[in-house]
Amino acid sequence: MARYLDIHPDNPQPRTVAQAVEIIRDGGLVAYPTDSGYALGAQLGNKDALERIKAIRRLDDKHHFTLVCRDFAQLGQFVHIDNAVFRAVKHATPGPYTFILPATPEVPRRLLHPKKRTVGARIPDHAVVQALLAELGEPLLSSSLILPGHEEAMTQGWEVKEELDQAVDAVIESGEVTAEPTTVIDFLDGVPEVVREGAGDVAAFA
Repeated sequence: MARYLDIHPDNPQPRTVAQAVEIIRDGGLVAYPTDSGYALGAQLGNKDALERIKAIRRLDDKHHFTLVCRDFAQLGQFVHIDNAVFRAVKHATPGPYTFILPATPEVPRRLLHPKKRTVGARIPDHAVVQALLAELGEPLLSSSLILPGHEEAMTQGWEVKEELDQAVDAVIESGEVTAEPTTVIDFLDGVPEVVREGAGDVAAFA
């Protein structure tokens, strides 16, 4: 049965945030709110949690997992960003965007696209996520909580708890969040390609 942690959306309580991060550090899988629906999150090197995410979402090996980063300095440790791409990404973050970028050796191989050697990366604009990342001290391995047969991420903690009570170790509640997923921009070739149009405005990448 998943623990249910209620965290204030604007002023996250440090003690509850620490409890959530302890679950992540102990190898747990958490469902947490973001600026674009709920997501599944785990520690970067957690192979078991990765397989659990794949099972919940029925994902294949070509799926781009996302590194949810606290800030640009952290993001730069895990993906390669040239000057032109840097400006575009910097302008759009923090916010509801996921960028597909070439990974550095810091990223576990199992998270990479098997052929392109890329990974998703994002900096969310959500106080609870930022508090989790600050306490954790590293990016979260993450994937949008879009269940098989659905097109949008889940948006309410109690529904996530009801649906995934036996599949995750904790559900973080912080009020309803928007269902619209992130806009996904692929920068593999240095030129922006809109892979998915979501909550983020694509005008800057057209």
